[in-house]
Amino acid sequence: MRNPLADQVVEIKPSGIRKFFDIVSEMKDAISLGVGEPDFATPWHIRDEGIYSLEKGHTKYTSNAGLMALREEICHYMYRKQGIRYNAATDVLITVGGSEAIDIGMRAMINPGQGEEVLIPQPSYVSYEPCAILAGAKPVIINLKAENEFRLTAQELLDAITDKTKILILPFPNNPTGAIMEKEDLEAIAKVIIEKDIYVMSDEIYGELTYKGEHVSIASLPGMQERTILINGFSKAYAMTGWRMGYACGPTKIIEQMTKIHQFAIMCAPTTGQYAGIEALRNGDEDIKEMRVAYNQRRRYLMHAFKEMGLECFEPFGAFYVFPCIKEFGMTSEEFATRFLEEEKVAAVPGTAFGDSGEGFLRISYAYSLEKLKTAMERMARFVEKLRKEQKGQ
Repeated sequence: MRNPLADQVVEIKPSGIRKFFDIVSEMKDAISLGVGEPDFATPWHIRDEGIYSLEKGHTKYTSNAGLMALREEICHYMYRKQGIRYNAATDVLITVGGSEAIDIGMRAMINPGQGEEVLIPQPSYVSYEPCAILAGAKPVIINLKAENEFRLTAQELLDAITDKTKILILPFPNNPTGAIMEKEDLEAIAKVIIEKDIYVMSDEIYGELTYKGEHVSIASLPGMQERTILINGFSKAYAMTGWRMGYACGPTKIIEQMTKIHQFAIMCAPTTGQYAGIEALRNGDEDIKEMRVAYNQRRRYLMHAFKEMGLECFEPFGAFYVFPCIKEFGMTSEEFATRFLEEEKVAAVPGTAFGDSGEGFLRISYAYSLEKLKTAMERMARFVEKLRKEQKGQ
């Protein structure tokens, strides 16, 4: 019988995050610190708007690009936050989560079979590399370094660019490391991008969750708006993961082609979620502040806990992840995470789930209650002490 499967799909590895999530879901008394999902419920006024949209009978398709009112709110938001002017009619597309925007953005820009390259700094979100492959691009990995706090440097970018390079993925604030890029960092790489005439896909889904000044979008820098596809959404900032609401802003000619793919594959983003998204953008700033304060408290607690147990970890200033180094134990990230789960019933994600440069690190999410984090850190301190005793042969 003829093989019914596509080789390029079969060869893609499943997400390394889900493996530990699935195991811990079947373990009694286990604590999971592995999922990047806010523990907050969507704020009530946003939920109410979704409910009200159903009560009013807003149950039909919207336009392919999304409700004009929502696209206009996104434009207001981008101008208010970043000083960037977008045209709601031509430069904004509402997608099913930010992940869809990543996928169709690459498909709209890559010519399969021509060897075009997508630069992917790692460690980073698990979807970038598979999406590049499925779009017909060659993924080129830039291994970020702990000594640079996992930021992308202009020299690293310059070294990776070839005459086949078309897109740079810019995943900051970063999942899994929590690293951020400040304005001076972005200015340095923007010079390279313009000089080498490449495009940027800037994933800014964690842009509201920063703890060291305000997030700066690379699209706000001179000469960058016309070569940047900015991806964002509602999942992280407004605790709306299950609503599956994202969006892309960018040059009209690119958004037009992304909309075409979206039209044939999806039709439109969920109508109820779009009405809720309007309310989130209009009246959700205080909700973000409250959640950010809570996340920051948890972040500072984890950094203190690592210091107490003598575990090396650079201080992250974005998203809701920490990325402690476990190299001292002479184990792979997978081995450490597996033993930690089996012996202490705490699930964290091996750094290698986010690329080979994550080896020797562990991703811990602090999108969990402080109480749960304290219990997990007590278990981790005990586990670390046991491993150190093993090394000494005690």
